Amino acid sequence: MLDVKQTLSDAGESMEMATMYLNDELQRIRAGRANVAILDGVRVDSYGSKVPLNQVASVMVPDARTIAIKPWDKKAIKDIEKAIMDSDVGITPENNGEMIRLNLPQPTEERRKDLVKQCNKIGERTKVQIRNVRSDIKEKLKKAIKDGLSEDNEKDAEDSLQKLHDKYIKQVDALLDEKQKEIMTV
Repeated sequence: MLDVKQTLSDAGESMEMATMYLNDELQRIRAGRANVAILDGVRVDSYGSKVPLNQVASVMVPDARTIAIKPWDKKAIKDIEKAIMDSDVGITPENNGEMIRLNLPQPTEERRKDLVKQCNKIGERTKVQIRNVRSDIKEKLKKAIKDGLSEDNEKDAEDSLQKLHDKYIKQVDALLDEKQKEIMTV
């Protein structure tokens, strides 16, 4: 027979993972302020394998509009520069031979609106993921009735599931609102 508490716990965990994914994705979207998280997806070709940028260089934020990258091996500077150019960061690196600087331009109003749309798309995908988890669990509960789960227990579980769903949808909306404010602040 279906363990209702465990099933709801698993659903909550899946919804939590979806919101964590959203949070990570939103951090990678640059909103005008320098943030090393925008480089998290950059992989550098180092000694024949692709490794994260922070494993071949130190990444710092000296001021609000600049990211400084100091490679531990000066021979890797060209590989790091190439990796940044090939990534979807959208910033041209400046190389002075010892360090790479990324100067973040002030986004235009149109670019800000595009970034908000991009955030909303990611947010909507996360909401769909959360709804799918709810739908899957509802199906399991319906099948469990046939296996001997009482209808009262099933209704209580569905109510708890709906509360979980609403909680995580609110978290997604809060994350999106926060990111939109950050993007639209000049």
